[in-house]
Amino acid sequence: SAATPGRSTAEQAGRGRLRRARGPGSSAGSRLRPADPRAALDAVDAAGFVVSLELRRSEITDRADVVLPVAAVAEKAGTFVNWEGRTRPFAAALTGTDALPDHRILNALAEETGAWFGLADVESVRREMQAVSHALRPASAYSDPQPRPGRASRTDRSAGETPSPGAAAGSAASAGAAAGSGASARAAAGPEPGAGQAVLATWRMLLDDGRMQDGEPHLAGTARRPVARLSPTTARELGAADGDPVTVSTDRGAITLPLDVTEMPDRVVWVPQNSPGSAVNATLAAGAGDVVSLAAGEVAS
Repeated sequence: SAATPGRSTAEQAGRGRLRRARGPGSSAGSRLRPADPRAALDAVDAAGFVVSLELRRSEITDRADVVLPVAAVAEKAGTFVNWEGRTRPFAAALTGTDALPDHRILNALAEETGAWFGLADVESVRREMQAVSHALRPASAYSDPQPRPGRASRTDRSAGETPSPGAAAGSAASAGAAAGSGASARAAAGPEPGAGQAVLATWRMLLDDGRMQDGEPHLAGTARRPVARLSPTTARELGAADGDPVTVSTDRGAITLPLDVTEMPDRVVWVPQNSPGSAVNATLAAGAGDVVSLAAGEVAS
């Protein structure tokens, strides 16, 4: 029989079918990364018992029944995922501390409740995540395109290479279109924006409104100015020039940012995901690959 799409944590908790929830901490609009942070918080409220693993106070810890301290990034091994979806494993930089990583806390809680996670070490976690990733990703995601002359394939490029904004916008839109339910169909056909619309491309900047900058105003002050990026063709269609305000909106809200005309795909708008004045998830309740409305100037809400 055909596979039935599963329900997200928010959907399960929202229907009252999730009696316990574990929160990864930080703000619902950033770390949890749901398309609709408001619904995510409602789901946490609906859960019967909430455990939060956290280093800082947040919207999740305020709702939690129990808050457990967890190892910071420098104190545990883990994996970062870049904007292309490539993984970057890393080892613990600081050893000998008493801080426990997330997987060991979850494994211990599971054992106390009679469940078996089998996640006693980081290699077990990576094997589980790799198996899930391979099961969920479309077949096209495993093959690199043939490199063009003078251009290295993705697997040959160095980890530190910074993509151009145009490449980032196109890849972010493609990655967003491949996420969520109906991923294969959307990845094959692609969204088709109409007049006054564009495909949303978004990713987090290195320095943004992330919670790890709490208490570091000077570091946060070095962040790039948030801008909206459009191709020259799309900017002309919109009647907007460099520096003009551009508004990206959905039926949930709107984000207005100065325009930076960029060599990138047409009918795509790129905005930072979680920067000052550009909280995509919380404001738009949308993600990369979604079709959004686009207008020159600031639109009254």
